[in-house]
Amino acid sequence: MAGCCESGCELDRMRENQRGTLRIVLGINAVMFLVIVGAGLWGRSSALLSDSLDDLGDALAYALSLYVVSRSASAKGAAALFKGGLIFLAAAAIAFQIVYRLLNPAVPVFEIMGAFSLLGLVANGTCLFLLWRHRNEDVNMASVWECSRNDIASNLSVFLASGLVRVTHAGWPDIVVASLLVLLLLRSAIRVVGAGWRELAPA
Repeated sequence: MAGCCESGCELDRMRENQRGTLRIVLGINAVMFLVIVGAGLWGRSSALLSDSLDDLGDALAYALSLYVVSRSASAKGAAALFKGGLIFLAAAAIAFQIVYRLLNPAVPVFEIMGAFSLLGLVANGTCLFLLWRHRNEDVNMASVWECSRNDIASNLSVFLASGLVRVTHAGWPDIVVASLLVLLLLRSAIRVVGAGWRELAPA
């Protein structure tokens, strides 16, 4: 009976809470990937497409985080390394899209950019709110918190770009914001990989 008051039971409750949160944010990001990638193609926006790839990377990261919730610290460190790699691949995919858009210029549809960036902001704000209480629990949850925080910056940047496209009637704000998002993702990848290596070092 007394065992339920010990640290083992507290750890079990924390892990179960983590699983519940990760299931919700995984579902949100999977749906948002489908919605935003369609909007990015429809609106000819590199920034929106980069946002959608970020959502896909997050969904994969959340699925991996869900898998390692009850596993060892070294497994969580390895998962953080993998998530850092996913973030890096997302940055590379966005860079490729930017090069394509530079070679094939087009003015994005600012109404689509603005509307769907705000939709993404609501979705990712919900994820950030749900993950807030878990952000300092372990390297696994800290890395998904990092992903979610990036999403908010991404959504706000795309919304700003939509306003600049409307004012300038040009595609360069979309390219500039997408390029800044690449830098943000690279910085995040370095942070997540670093945390993973630190977790693996004792082992």
